[in-house]
Amino acid sequence: MIHEVIPVGPLQCNCSILGDETSREAIVVDPGDDIARIMALLARHNLTVKQIVITHAHIDHIAGAHRLKQLTGAPILYNQNDLPLVKMMDVQAGWLGMPTPTVHAPDDTLDDGKLITVTGIIGSILHTPGHTEGSVCLYLPDQTLLLAGDTLFAGSVGRTDLPGGDTRKLLASIHDRLLTLPDEVTVIPGHGPRTTIGAERISNPFLQ
Repeated sequence: MIHEVIPVGPLQCNCSILGDETSREAIVVDPGDDIARIMALLARHNLTVKQIVITHAHIDHIAGAHRLKQLTGAPILYNQNDLPLVKMMDVQAGWLGMPTPTVHAPDDTLDDGKLITVTGIIGSILHTPGHTEGSVCLYLPDQTLLLAGDTLFAGSVGRTDLPGGDTRKLLASIHDRLLTLPDEVTVIPGHGPRTTIGAERISNPFLQ
């Protein structure tokens, strides 16, 4: 599998491009900004986007999704519990001092257990509320890979002081949904360096 991680936008959100080397079909996760760079990488690998997956509806993860859909025709998927955050996109833009992006309701919701598939790649959605009500992670068991959004970080966890945040829910999501995965699973957080489930189980101070 082709896997490119590009930090995009002012908050350096980790956008993942997942592509199958045979079918050349791709999933783009969290295209928050820098759509020209994302399109250039897709072109370099000769990939066709079939799914746009948003882990949660904070502006740094979702702001570029509409533009990417315009360019590729791929549907945008995120959990409908984050629609209240979409309705306050102007407020979110004000936090960062940036123009309000165009963000629509999802083409399909990401409920727990939903399969995200393109030819050659299969992932499943884990609903992990806490950072936001609609936060999800994408787990690809064949690649021992977890795209964790802002639920789990290397040595840290997602913040819960923004609208929709809930510390109790966040820690329950991590313990019940993520720490049950195998230790060798590589974790790509929404920001910052990659880690593994095993490393976070042992050393993450927020999970002890």
